Amino acid sequence: MALAVGTQAPDFRTVDTQGRSVSLADFAGKTVVLYFYPKDDTPGCTKEACGFRDYYATYQQHDVVVLGVSRDDQASHQAFTQKYNLPFPLLVDTDGTISRAYDVDGGGYSKRVTYVIDPQGKISRVYTTVKTDTHAADILADLGLAG
Repeated sequence: MALAVGTQAPDFRTVDTQGRSVSLADFAGKTVVLYFYPKDDTPGCTKEACGFRDYYATYQQHDVVVLGVSRDDQASHQAFTQKYNLPFPLLVDTDGTISRAYDVDGGGYSKRVTYVIDPQGKISRVYTTVKTDTHAADILADLGLAG
């Protein structure tokens, strides 16, 4: 069961695609789209990531941070990022700490769940059912930020 709207988003510290240290607290005061996905370079996960890639400029225009999280390691994230030219960071969660904190641990993989976290660090939207090919656009529409 995913975390509820209104819940304070759990902080975390991990590394991203490039090995940089990343914490949720780094983005205080910004809206964050934290999307969890099962596996790098698989069909549904690729559609979802490429959707965020294709709409990334719109997210940036509205100062919305996009972060992808899976249980894959940094090398896998780097290959996935390079193959599909992903402009946003993928966060490493090999031990499942972040997935468990957000209640999306599927036992060795992250369940496909997206959280929108408001500038105060509270969860404002939860997506437990995701259409991978339209998810990035759907979030923008829900936030009133679409084209």
